Amino acid sequence: MKQLTIFIKEATNEEPIQTLETILMKLDGIERALVDIDDGEVKVTYDERQVGHEKIKNWIEQHGLHLLN
Repeated sequence: MKQLTIFIKEATNEEPIQTLETILMKLDGIERALVDIDDGEVKVTYDERQVGHEKIKNWIEQHGLHLLN
Protein backbone atom coordinates (compact mmCIF):
# COMPACT_ATOMS: atom_id res chain seq x y z
CA MET A 1 0.00 0.00 0.00
CA LYS A 2 1.12 3.51 -0.79
CA GLN A 3 0.02 6.79 0.71
CA LEU A 4 -0.73 10.03 -1.11
CA THR A 5 -1.08 13.33 0.74
CA ILE A 6 -2.93 16.09 -1.07
CA PHE A 7 -4.65 19.32 -0.11
CA ILE A 8 -8.15 20.00 -1.38
CA LYS A 9 -9.67 23.47 -1.21
CA GLU A 10 -13.17 22.28 -0.31
CA ALA A 11 -12.08 19.70 2.28
CA THR A 12 -12.67 22.02 5.21
CA ASN A 13 -16.47 21.74 5.19
CA GLU A 14 -18.53 18.70 6.11
CA GLU A 15 -20.58 18.31 2.91
CA PRO A 16 -17.62 18.39 0.48
CA ILE A 17 -15.72 15.99 2.75
CA GLN A 18 -18.56 13.48 2.57
CA THR A 19 -18.64 13.89 -1.22
CA LEU A 20 -14.88 13.41 -1.41
CA GLU A 21 -14.94 10.25 0.70
CA THR A 22 -17.78 8.84 -1.40
CA ILE A 23 -16.09 9.45 -4.74
CA LEU A 24 -12.73 8.14 -3.53
CA MET A 25 -14.22 4.91 -2.23
CA LYS A 26 -15.80 4.29 -5.66
CA LEU A 27 -12.33 4.13 -7.21
CA ASP A 28 -10.84 0.63 -7.29
CA GLY A 29 -7.67 0.34 -5.24
CA ILE A 30 -8.50 2.99 -2.62
CA GLU A 31 -8.14 1.53 0.86
CA ARG A 32 -9.05 4.61 2.90
CA ALA A 33 -9.08 8.41 2.93
CA LEU A 34 -8.49 10.51 6.03
CA VAL A 35 -9.36 14.20 5.97
CA ASP A 36 -7.99 16.92 8.26
CA ILE A 37 -10.69 19.59 8.22
CA ASP A 38 -8.37 22.23 9.68
CA ASP A 39 -6.29 22.61 6.53
CA GLY A 40 -7.92 20.40 3.87
CA GLU A 41 -5.18 17.78 4.03
CA VAL A 42 -6.28 14.41 2.67
CA LYS A 43 -4.26 11.24 3.17
CA VAL A 44 -5.24 8.50 0.74
CA THR A 45 -4.03 4.93 1.22
CA TYR A 46 -4.18 2.98 -2.02
CA ASP A 47 -2.98 -0.17 -3.79
CA GLU A 48 -0.51 1.00 -6.44
CA ARG A 49 -1.19 -2.16 -8.48
CA GLN A 50 -4.77 -0.99 -9.05
CA VAL A 51 -4.56 2.80 -9.21
CA GLY A 52 -1.87 5.48 -9.44
CA HIS A 53 -1.60 8.85 -7.75
CA GLU A 54 -2.27 10.78 -10.98
CA LYS A 55 -5.51 8.88 -11.55
CA ILE A 56 -6.59 9.66 -7.98
CA LYS A 57 -5.88 13.38 -8.48
CA ASN A 58 -7.67 13.43 -11.85
CA TRP A 59 -10.66 11.57 -10.36
CA ILE A 60 -11.00 14.19 -7.61
CA GLU A 61 -10.82 17.06 -10.10
CA GLN A 62 -13.34 15.39 -12.44
CA HIS A 63 -15.83 15.53 -9.55
CA GLY A 64 -15.49 19.31 -9.17
CA LEU A 65 -13.03 19.52 -6.27
CA HIS A 66 -9.87 21.62 -6.45
CA LEU A 67 -6.36 20.48 -5.52
CA LEU A 68 -4.08 23.00 -3.83
CA ASN A 69 -0.35 23.07 -4.54
